[in-house]
Amino acid sequence: MSMHDDNRLRERIAMFGKSLFDRGLTMGSSGNISVRLDDGGWLMTPTNACLGRLDPPRISRLDGEGRLLDGDKPTKESFLHMAMYGERPQSEAIVHLHSTHSVAVSCLPGIDPCDCIPPLTAYYVMRVGKLPLVPYHMPGDSALGDAVKGLAGKHSAVLLANHGPVVAGKSLEAAVYATEELEETAKLFLLLRGQNPRCLSDEQVAELEARFPRD
Repeated sequence: MSMHDDNRLRERIAMFGKSLFDRGLTMGSSGNISVRLDDGGWLMTPTNACLGRLDPPRISRLDGEGRLLDGDKPTKESFLHMAMYGERPQSEAIVHLHSTHSVAVSCLPGIDPCDCIPPLTAYYVMRVGKLPLVPYHMPGDSALGDAVKGLAGKHSAVLLANHGPVVAGKSLEAAVYATEELEETAKLFLLLRGQNPRCLSDEQVAELEARFPRD
């Protein structure tokens, strides 16, 4: 990868981070973004960094073993990203947020741990699909990476209980858009609770998945 491409990717991470922050999808220094590089390494947002104020040159660059090459120290949740990438060689980017409505769903009793949000809309099916719940772990607990790894091979997105979503995509844009779709659908799900909403049928879901395969 050329230095030009590296700089462009850093700028795009900062641009998407600011967009997510400005619209309230993450707050404070929460949330992190990573992108897989052609050389087998990664760009990753730094620890304690606000996604709304990322400085592109300070974004962490890691080698294929996860060692820091340049930039600031990476997010403390880098192991979540590595766990997802390890199971999803087709994924090029990952977004992890503490977005309000998705976190709210992750705290609800009685949700299906195999599929936290029903298929309310076509775009949710197309961009997210089935969303399993990962049991609660204390932040920084390495066992959380193992729990994510157990689900990541079959799912491009997982929901961490009492924590938030981790979403992989075939590009940075795809990962961001899927995360946004998940947050909007979580909001719909909360608005419709107790209303017995009409969901897409199994046949409609299967038709969408056949026509619009995710990564």
